[in-house]
Amino acid sequence: MSVLPYLVAGWIFLIGCYGLATSRNLIHAVGCLAVCQSATYVLLLAIGYRDGGTAPVFSDLRPGSRPVVDPVVQALALTDVVVGATVTALLLALVVQVAKRHGTVDPDELSELRG
Repeated sequence: MSVLPYLVAGWIFLIGCYGLATSRNLIHAVGCLAVCQSATYVLLLAIGYRDGGTAPVFSDLRPGSRPVVDPVVQALALTDVVVGATVTALLLALVVQVAKRHGTVDPDELSELRG
C-alpha cells in the first residue's frame, strides 16, 4: 500500500483551500471549491484500490480465485462526482444571480450581504 495517493489527495485539497482563501472572485471560489472536492475522488480511489485486483465481475472468474476491488468505494466515487457537479452548478447559478442583482462577483464589494 502506497502513501502517495493520500498525499496527492491532501495536496489537491490544500491547493483548493488556498485558492478559496485568496480568491477575490466568486466564480474562482466555486472553481477552487470544486478542486477541493476533487481531492475526495483521489481519496476514494486510493481507498478502493487493491494491488492486482480486478473488476468485481464474476462472469469469467471463479469467486475467490483472484482479488477484486471493492465496488462500494467505486460507487461512492461515482456518487461523489455527481454530487460535486450538482453543487458546482448550483453555486454557479447563485453567482450568476448575485452578479445580476449587485453587478459584481467580488465578495469584498458585496457589502449588502454582510450581517
